[in-house]
Amino acid sequence: MTFAFMLVGGIVALIAAFVLTLDKFAVLENPNAVVSCSINIALNCSTVMQSGQSHVFGFPNMIIGLVAFPILLTIAILGLAGTKFPRWFLISSLTTLFLGLVFAYWLLFVSVYVIQVLCLWCLVVAAAMTIMFSSYLHFNLKENTFMLKDATNKKIQYVLKSGFHPMIVLAWIALMIVLILFKFGQALFA
Repeated sequence: MTFAFMLVGGIVALIAAFVLTLDKFAVLENPNAVVSCSINIALNCSTVMQSGQSHVFGFPNMIIGLVAFPILLTIAILGLAGTKFPRWFLISSLTTLFLGLVFAYWLLFVSVYVIQVLCLWCLVVAAAMTIMFSSYLHFNLKENTFMLKDATNKKIQYVLKSGFHPMIVLAWIALMIVLILFKFGQALFA
């Protein structure tokens, strides 16, 4: 199930990165272009794309997604096929996915509190990253990839089997939605 969530999340995030890339080209050609996710004042990808944060490393951020999400899709497909990954690979790929999640959330918070405009596709990417990371973390904890001591591992296995992990993820996503609704309120629906 872990790799199925990663596959779906990767597909959704790759589509978002692709559409954002097309929209970025449109904005580069015409700064006044109305792109696919420019819905209102609060949800306006064009505004976000023209900010300094849209190209943190000197190129548009969505290019990172165009490169990274196919790699995550490959991992998901190999996992669904029953591939046994080496421990070093599981730890390094989870660490890299965590760094991607941190970057996605940094961009989300910058969008909400600095730019004060949301990019709908960026929200989709942040949600997909949350689902991919949490499912991959779940897999690594279930397999005890980190070689935790027996007492700690038993507690973690209890949490995983009891269904608390999905509730934590859903609560986290709900918190993000509440923060966005609190910040933008009715402007989201105007």
